[in-house]
Amino acid sequence: MSEHNPFAATGRDPGLPGRLLRTERNALMPLLRTAPRERFELRTACPGWTVRQVLAHCGAALIRIVEGRLEKGVFLPEANAKDVAEREDWPLERVLDELEQGLLEAGPVIARQGDDRLDAVALGEWVHAGDVREAFGELGAYAGESAEHALPLLTATSRRRGTPGLRAHLPDLPVPLPLGNPCAERPLAEFRGDLPTLIRIYTGRPLVGTRYELSGATEKELCIYR
Repeated sequence: MSEHNPFAATGRDPGLPGRLLRTERNALMPLLRTAPRERFELRTACPGWTVRQVLAHCGAALIRIVEGRLEKGVFLPEANAKDVAEREDWPLERVLDELEQGLLEAGPVIARQGDDRLDAVALGEWVHAGDVREAFGELGAYAGESAEHALPLLTATSRRRGTPGLRAHLPDLPVPLPLGNPCAERPLAEFRGDLPTLIRIYTGRPLVGTRYELSGATEKELCIYR
């Protein structure tokens, strides 16, 4: 019998994006509903976007999925910027209401669609929640309870986006997390550090103040959002 290959693709769990979104809704929305208004004007890790604009983007993306408005190029930067601009005059409560609706309703639609490309949207929503937590100065950015649902989506997305094969050695995991696509011509890359730093690398977030070891690949090669 052949040895188990941790990099072998496994069957898609259609309910996973919805579990991630619902878990994040339960954790994030109470924070947003009670935050002082001035916090929503803080800048985030997303160049040019405030917290409010990030949340407007998140809600718009999810509602597009819910309503089936998924025309070609819908999630490209230009389309995202247009969605945010359309919401500039909305009251903050309306932005938050749309986001909460999307977090609750998009998961079942993604599951029915059978389109694993939308799994990356669910992962991106979780990453943006980390952007908001970081801007607010809250603990748990790019980590927390939702991470158990986010990591399998990161594994699948890193493979689909063609990143190099990598073993991530994380403090709370008993075995390395397999990411990307190994190939015979290139040794596996190795990462040693914490989960938030791993997420920062794979999503192109700032790495200032982090400590980690990375060999066999560059940060640019590993980024899944380009």
